[in-house]
Amino acid sequence: GFRADYGFVATVDREIMRDPEREIGYWITDSCDEIVEILQGAPVSTDTELGGYVREFETRVRQDTDEIYMRLDDEQTERQLLAGRLNMLFRDRRAHAYTRQLMETEARMSKEAWVRAIDASDLVHGEETDCDFRVAEDLQAQVTILQGQQGLAEDHTQSELPEEAGGNT
Repeated sequence: GFRADYGFVATVDREIMRDPEREIGYWITDSCDEIVEILQGAPVSTDTELGGYVREFETRVRQDTDEIYMRLDDEQTERQLLAGRLNMLFRDRRAHAYTRQLMETEARMSKEAWVRAIDASDLVHGEETDCDFRVAEDLQAQVTILQGQQGLAEDHTQSELPEEAGGNT
Protein backbone atom coordinates (compact mmCIF):
# COMPACT_ATOMS: atom_id res chain seq x y z
CA GLY A 1 0.00 0.00 0.00
CA PHE A 2 0.88 3.66 0.05
CA ARG A 3 3.56 4.54 2.55
CA ALA A 4 4.81 8.01 3.47
CA ASP A 5 8.45 8.63 2.64
CA TYR A 6 10.37 9.48 5.78
CA GLY A 7 13.90 10.27 4.65
CA PHE A 8 15.42 9.59 8.04
CA VAL A 9 14.17 5.96 8.23
CA ALA A 10 17.14 4.72 6.17
CA THR A 11 19.44 6.51 8.62
CA VAL A 12 17.64 4.87 11.53
CA ASP A 13 18.01 1.46 9.85
CA ARG A 14 21.80 2.02 9.45
CA GLU A 15 22.08 3.06 13.13
CA ILE A 16 20.22 -0.08 14.23
CA MET A 17 22.52 -2.30 12.17
CA ARG A 18 25.58 -0.70 13.82
CA ASP A 19 24.24 -1.20 17.38
CA PRO A 20 22.16 -4.41 17.55
CA GLU A 21 22.04 -4.35 21.37
CA ARG A 22 19.96 -1.20 21.66
CA GLU A 23 16.22 -0.83 21.43
CA ILE A 24 14.87 0.37 18.10
CA GLY A 25 12.51 2.85 19.72
CA TYR A 26 8.82 3.17 20.31
CA TRP A 27 9.11 0.23 22.72
CA ILE A 28 9.97 -2.19 19.90
CA THR A 29 12.91 -4.48 20.66
CA ASP A 30 15.34 -5.55 18.01
CA SER A 31 14.03 -8.81 16.51
CA CYS A 32 17.51 -9.85 15.34
CA ASP A 33 18.63 -10.47 18.92
CA GLU A 34 15.68 -12.76 19.63
CA ILE A 35 16.20 -14.82 16.48
CA VAL A 36 19.98 -15.10 17.03
CA GLU A 37 19.34 -16.36 20.57
CA ILE A 38 16.90 -18.96 19.23
CA LEU A 39 19.30 -20.04 16.48
CA GLN A 40 22.25 -20.36 18.85
CA GLY A 41 20.37 -22.82 21.00
CA ALA A 42 19.24 -25.15 18.22
CA PRO A 43 21.34 -26.59 15.42
CA VAL A 44 20.00 -26.00 11.93
CA SER A 45 19.62 -29.28 10.15
CA THR A 46 17.72 -28.47 6.99
CA ASP A 47 17.27 -25.68 4.52
CA THR A 48 13.54 -25.82 5.23
CA GLU A 49 14.04 -24.93 8.88
CA LEU A 50 16.45 -22.18 7.93
CA GLY A 51 13.92 -20.86 5.41
CA GLY A 52 11.28 -20.87 8.17
CA TYR A 53 13.56 -18.85 10.44
CA VAL A 54 14.25 -16.38 7.64
CA ARG A 55 10.52 -16.03 6.89
CA GLU A 56 9.82 -15.53 10.61
CA PHE A 57 12.57 -12.93 10.77
CA GLU A 58 11.24 -11.19 7.65
CA THR A 59 7.70 -11.20 9.10
CA ARG A 60 8.90 -9.69 12.37
CA VAL A 61 10.94 -7.05 10.57
CA ARG A 62 7.97 -6.18 8.35
CA GLN A 63 5.64 -5.99 11.38
CA ASP A 64 8.11 -3.83 13.31
CA THR A 65 8.63 -1.58 10.28
CA ASP A 66 4.87 -1.28 9.76
CA GLU A 67 4.42 -0.39 13.43
CA ILE A 68 7.17 2.23 13.19
CA TYR A 69 5.56 3.76 10.10
CA MET A 70 2.15 3.65 11.78
CA ARG A 71 3.51 5.47 14.84
CA LEU A 72 5.30 7.99 12.63
CA ASP A 73 2.07 8.58 10.70
CA ASP A 74 0.17 9.04 13.98
CA GLU A 75 2.77 11.54 15.21
CA GLN A 76 2.72 13.36 11.88
CA THR A 77 -1.10 13.49 11.95
CA GLU A 78 -1.02 14.84 15.51
CA ARG A 79 1.59 17.39 14.51
CA GLN A 80 -0.54 18.44 11.50
CA LEU A 81 -3.61 18.84 13.74
CA LEU A 82 -1.67 21.00 16.19
CA ALA A 83 -0.21 23.06 13.34
CA GLY A 84 -3.71 23.52 11.91
CA ARG A 85 -5.05 24.70 15.26
CA LEU A 86 -2.13 27.08 15.67
CA ASN A 87 -2.65 28.48 12.16
CA MET A 88 -6.37 28.93 12.85
CA LEU A 89 -5.64 30.82 16.08
CA PHE A 90 -3.05 32.92 14.28
CA ARG A 91 -5.52 33.79 11.50
CA ASP A 92 -8.30 34.53 14.00
CA ARG A 93 -6.23 36.77 16.28
CA ARG A 94 -7.43 39.94 14.50
CA ALA A 95 -11.04 38.84 14.87
CA HIS A 96 -10.46 38.09 18.55
CA ALA A 97 -8.83 41.51 19.06
CA TYR A 98 -11.74 43.21 17.30
CA THR A 99 -14.25 41.27 19.42
CA ARG A 100 -12.38 42.27 22.59
CA GLN A 101 -12.43 45.91 21.47
CA LEU A 102 -16.17 45.74 20.78
CA MET A 103 -16.85 44.20 24.19
CA GLU A 104 -14.78 46.86 25.96
CA THR A 105 -16.56 49.64 24.04
CA GLU A 106 -19.95 48.14 24.86
CA ALA A 107 -19.04 47.90 28.56
CA ARG A 108 -17.84 51.53 28.62
CA MET A 109 -20.96 52.80 26.83
CA SER A 110 -23.19 50.75 29.12
CA LYS A 111 -21.52 52.27 32.17
CA GLU A 112 -21.89 55.78 30.76
CA ALA A 113 -25.58 55.17 30.00
CA TRP A 114 -26.11 53.86 33.54
CA VAL A 115 -24.46 56.98 35.01
CA ARG A 116 -26.66 59.22 32.81
CA ALA A 117 -29.78 57.30 33.86
CA ILE A 118 -28.89 57.67 37.55
CA ASP A 119 -28.21 61.40 37.05
CA ALA A 120 -31.54 61.85 35.26
CA SER A 121 -33.33 59.93 38.01
CA ASP A 122 -31.71 62.11 40.67
CA LEU A 123 -32.65 65.25 38.72
CA VAL A 124 -36.28 64.17 38.35
CA HIS A 125 -36.43 63.21 42.02
CA GLY A 126 -34.98 66.62 42.99
CA GLU A 127 -37.45 68.50 40.80
CA GLU A 128 -40.29 66.39 42.18
CA THR A 129 -39.18 67.19 45.74
CA ASP A 130 -38.97 70.92 44.89
CA CYS A 131 -42.43 70.78 43.32
CA ASP A 132 -43.85 68.96 46.37
CA PHE A 133 -42.24 71.58 48.63
CA ARG A 134 -43.73 74.45 46.57
CA VAL A 135 -47.17 72.80 46.60
CA ALA A 136 -46.90 72.31 50.36
CA GLU A 137 -45.93 75.99 50.80
CA ASP A 138 -48.84 77.10 48.59
CA LEU A 139 -51.25 74.88 50.51
CA GLN A 140 -49.94 76.21 53.82
CA ALA A 141 -50.39 79.77 52.58
CA GLN A 142 -53.93 79.00 51.46
CA VAL A 143 -54.72 77.34 54.80
CA THR A 144 -53.37 80.38 56.61
CA ILE A 145 -55.44 82.69 54.43
CA LEU A 146 -58.53 80.56 55.00
CA GLN A 147 -57.91 80.45 58.73
CA GLY A 148 -57.48 84.22 58.71
CA GLN A 149 -60.69 84.66 56.81
CA GLN A 150 -62.46 82.22 59.11
CA GLY A 151 -61.07 84.07 62.14
CA LEU A 152 -62.40 87.35 60.84
CA ALA A 153 -65.69 85.73 60.13
CA GLU A 154 -65.81 84.27 63.63
CA ASP A 155 -64.91 87.63 65.16
CA HIS A 156 -67.59 89.25 63.11
CA THR A 157 -70.09 86.52 64.10
CA GLN A 158 -69.11 86.72 67.76
CA SER A 159 -69.71 90.46 67.84
CA GLU A 160 -73.13 89.98 66.34
CA LEU A 161 -74.10 87.15 68.73
CA PRO A 162 -74.29 89.23 71.91
CA GLU A 163 -76.47 91.76 70.25
CA GLU A 164 -78.89 89.10 69.14
CA ALA A 165 -78.68 87.40 72.50
CA GLY A 166 -79.15 90.71 74.27
CA GLY A 167 -81.97 91.69 72.01
CA ASN A 168 -83.90 88.49 72.79
CA THR A 169 -83.65 88.96 76.48
